Amino acid sequence: MATASETHPGRAGADGLAASLKRGLDKPLMSYHLVLGVSAVLLALGLLMVLSSSSVLSLRLHDSSYAIFVRQVVWVVLGVPVAWVASRLPLRLVRLLAWPALLVSLALVLATYLPGVGVEVNGNRNWLSLGGGLQVQPSELAKLALVLWCADVYARKAKLLAYWRHLFVPVLPVSVLVIAAVIGQGDLGTALVLFAIALGMLWVVGAPARLFLGASLVAGVTAFALAATDEERKARLTGFVDPLADFGDGGWQASHGFFALATGGWWGSGIGASSQKWGALPEAHTDYIFAIIGEEFGLFGTLVVLGLFVTLAYAGIRIAARTSDIFARNVAAGVVVWLLGQAVINMGMVLGLLPVIGIPLPLISYGGSSLLPTLVALGLLLAIARTEPGAAEALRLSRALGRRGLFAALGSVAGPLRATAAVSSSTTTPRSTTENSG
Repeated sequence: MATASETHPGRAGADGLAASLKRGLDKPLMSYHLVLGVSAVLLALGLLMVLSSSSVLSLRLHDSSYAIFVRQVVWVVLGVPVAWVASRLPLRLVRLLAWPALLVSLALVLATYLPGVGVEVNGNRNWLSLGGGLQVQPSELAKLALVLWCADVYARKAKLLAYWRHLFVPVLPVSVLVIAAVIGQGDLGTALVLFAIALGMLWVVGAPARLFLGASLVAGVTAFALAATDEERKARLTGFVDPLADFGDGGWQASHGFFALATGGWWGSGIGASSQKWGALPEAHTDYIFAIIGEEFGLFGTLVVLGLFVTLAYAGIRIAARTSDIFARNVAAGVVVWLLGQAVINMGMVLGLLPVIGIPLPLISYGGSSLLPTLVALGLLLAIARTEPGAAEALRLSRALGRRGLFAALGSVAGPLRATAAVSSSTTTPRSTTENSG
């Protein structure tokens, strides 16, 4: 009698692949390796695209095609060790830093209002001058601080979250304060990400659906009210539907983003072959770097980037679901909401689904103020992944086996070298004796 694999070989192959995939996903270190691998790929892709998209602007401003790229490399060199340290921090210490991080970030955001300290860039007063031409954007730090603080508050109130007042207080008033401070800088994009973080944390702790609906309505009304008070914001909000109608003014950036995507087609024009980076597309290496990816790598490249962010989100959700620590679960989920939400907003902006509000693509866009907190957040995600059942033991075993493999490899190389030396010694000794006797 024929077996199922003989009668349906294709089905048997699919079942085998599914079983193999399930075994791989069940491994304790799968989440750890997914976060580490995807982050490394996105970071490398970011360096490549910053080099490509900024080369013309860099040559024009600094007489070198590599000046902006070198700055980004410096930020990466600084950020990766910081992320490694974050991945080794005990979660108790991270939790103790939640309140100080929020207070410091809020103080730095408010410091941008001080004359001579805050710097206005592109109409937004959201930068701090540290001297020597170095500027930082403290609202980027506020994203990480808000995630940690909300995670700590909700972990402390875990048994009281059935009461709505504990869901909202103190998270809602403090979040509104931080968001209002950022909106006062003129930075609606970062304010939208902060709102997404606060709303996402409510979802993580199990808030009822009606609260999300109410909060979304309040946010929508507030956004439209703020847009109506500023002509530039109003133009962005009303012009994103048809940017070509205002091609020479408000629709210029969005239109050239479309041109870049359309030029890329299925497979792109090739790395470094973008035409929009020659000056037609503003902020090609920052907010609109996704358009350059689409132009140089085509639809295929954009789907790969989207897939990488989805994989990172899956790994983060998996970490949150598998950890037993409430604070760690809240942090992991908050980081996913932050990074995936920011990526979706950036991509939606480039694709014309959202107004142009100026948000960098995490790990890919140029900028150290955005990159450093993102790398720290990913380091914390790795630290939480190590708390999954069996993960710490598997990691120690993997390192031990790696060291043994290294020693074994060195031994396998040293053995033939010693044998060769012995043979060489045995062949040279009689010869030297003969020479001496002669």
